Formats: sequence, structure tokens, C-alpha cells
Amino acid sequence: MHSRTKEELLEQIKRDILKDRVCPELAKNATQLVFGDGDINSDIVFIGEAPGKREDETGLPFVGAAGKFLDEMLKTIGLKRSDVYITNIVKYRPPNNRDPLPEEKKDFLPYLQRQLEVIRPKVVIALGRHAASCFHPGLSISSEHGRAKRLTLAFSGDNLSIVFLPLFHPAAALYNGSMRQTLIDDFTRIPAIIKAAETSQNYKQLTLKQI
Repeated sequence: MHSRTKEELLEQIKRDILKDRVCPELAKNATQLVFGDGDINSDIVFIGEAPGKREDETGLPFVGAAGKFLDEMLKTIGLKRSDVYITNIVKYRPPNNRDPLPEEKKDFLPYLQRQLEVIRPKVVIALGRHAASCFHPGLSISSEHGRAKRLTLAFSGDNLSIVFLPLFHPAAALYNGSMRQTLIDDFTRIPAIIKAAETSQNYKQLTLKQI
């Protein structure tokens, strides 16, 4: 029996979400599941909160106005969408683009964890407080944005040490000029954070410290 590829493992997670009928009320009102997109071998995973209208229509994360802004910011640090992997904590569009509910995030979290277990990134970038709170409960995005932390994700088979970076959500920055500039400034630090994640073998050096 051959060991399954990353593509096969991710497809299995997608099938399991459907089979397990995760958040059936959300699923009933959504057009489709929005699972994830990008390079499944990337060292960088971006996680948002939930799909919006355009994402629900296309089945791809971050393709609306916030996605275009994300693309612009990636370009400023020499990256494009195809260089990273992008997903959301909640995989169905909430009605009227409302915030995801705590129980919805809780129900989808095991599947997000499985995605990360397969992809095994070095850096996880949470876009907005809903995504950030899944990794760091109680985190205040307004005071902790742009501050990288070393976290250990406990999986069924082993553990994965990642650098976790919370940022403001691009959608919020679209309507707030000062937040937009803050997000752009935080983004410029990502290359240094990635480099530190790759070169530092000292766990404590990155733990709960700004890089």
C-alpha cells in the first residue's frame, strides 16, 4: 500500500468535512465549501476567518476586495499567491458575511489542524482576530499584531513547531487608512520572520518575543 500524497490527504480532509456534515446550517446557506488554495508545499500558510460572497461563488479563499489587497501586499515582499497556501478557519460563508460564531470555529478547528499537519508550514500567519484566537485564545489583535511567537502544534502523531504571526484582517484595513498602513508595515517584516524561522534552532529565542 503506497503512502498517500499531500494532495490525497488534503482531498480526504475535504471529503470528511462533507461526510461529517460540519456546520450543516452554514452549509445549507452556502454555495460550496471553500477549502484552501495555493502551494501545499509552502513554508507559509495564511489563515483568514471565513469565505465572503466572491469566495462562496468561486470556491477559492481571498478572491474579493480583501484578497486583492492581500495579493498587493504579497507582491511588496516578493511573493505571489502561488508561493503560499491560503485557507480560512471556517470553510462556509456565514449568512450576510457575519462573523463566524465560536461554535463554528470550534467545529472546523480539527480540520484546519489536519490541514496544517499535512502541509507542515514553518510560518502560520493569522489574518484577523477570529483566526488568531484559534491558536492563541484571548489574544488581542490590536496589541499583538505583527509580533511573532513560537508555538508548538500538537498533532496525533507528533508535534510541529511553527512561528505564529497575527495580523489585522485585510478586509478591516480596506476601510481604515491607518489600519491599512499598519498592515502594510507588519507585512514588510514577514521576510525577516521567515528567515528567523528557518535559521533559528533555539526554541526560546523566538518564544513570545518580537522577532
